[in-house]
Amino acid sequence: MNTLLTQQLHISFPLVMAPMFLVSNQRMMEEALLGGIAGVFPTLNYRDDKTLLQTIVALHKFKKDTNATGNFGVNLIVQKSNPLYLQHLKICINAKVPFYITSLGNPFFVIEEAKKYGAKVYCDVTNLAHAQKAASVGCDGFVAVGMGAGGHAGNFPLSLLVPALKKAFPHLPVMGAGGIADGAGITAVLAMGADAAYSGTRFIASHEAGVSEAYKQAIVKAGMEDIVLSDRLSGTPSNIINTAYAQKIGLHQNWIESILNNNQRTKKYFKMFTQIKGMKKLEASVRPGNYNNLWSAGQSVELINDISSCAEIIATLKEETSAAFSLLHSKFEQQ
Repeated sequence: MNTLLTQQLHISFPLVMAPMFLVSNQRMMEEALLGGIAGVFPTLNYRDDKTLLQTIVALHKFKKDTNATGNFGVNLIVQKSNPLYLQHLKICINAKVPFYITSLGNPFFVIEEAKKYGAKVYCDVTNLAHAQKAASVGCDGFVAVGMGAGGHAGNFPLSLLVPALKKAFPHLPVMGAGGIADGAGITAVLAMGADAAYSGTRFIASHEAGVSEAYKQAIVKAGMEDIVLSDRLSGTPSNIINTAYAQKIGLHQNWIESILNNNQRTKKYFKMFTQIKGMKKLEASVRPGNYNNLWSAGQSVELINDISSCAEIIATLKEETSAAFSLLHSKFEQQ
């Protein structure tokens, strides 16, 4: 399949394995490379600089040695509240990461540095205003984060957000993120005008994902009504599974936290404090035997019924996409 994004990233199928905090790992990226899709991991999954660098170097070598038709990139939280942002960016630039996905902040510095060696930079956006700001500083495209996405979700359905972005920025590729876990979803988002589909939650229920079996089983068992928005983990609303522990700590900040989170003088430091505290809770929850479960997931859990290998998931998504295209074609022929 040939789209603007497959051309830019030199991949053979328009699918991105989305970056997932504490889930994405080197093995998953290797399977993305072999599967001809793009794999992305958050740099925050590696607090140790040496390990982050070793992972990037290893992925470069793996791609070369296997002649893989996929690609890999990193996700950077560029908000000031991320204390490791500049440190991680320097490592990624020196190691020549092929492409970047930026989230929650101004991507200008990432774009400036990446352009020096020809890397692409795509920006998470939830509305046209965000997209205009990213485009004005030279981004190479967008991740349209719609309703139902795992992690930090948007307010608009992809059926509106993707066409709106393509209309406003016809020269820039768009990836559609939110609620995609099967080939019909990939077909639908491509039909909307997207240049690739962006899927994360489906890959949590994989053998390679570095999380507890309880987390994976929760993905399989949950339905779309079990996904709720919470701003307790990062200060920004994000989708999680509505576990007993999530209900116990509450889904929303109290009035004092809300004031500190929005005040111009305090929000930078309070967001940093909130994110660090939230990250520790999330890290604890993915370990085996932990009952304080805070599990990030999107509404696409509704469509996930098994735990498979990443290779099997990618192959199935390709087959389902082909079948969905054929079904549409047959419906037109019947007319």
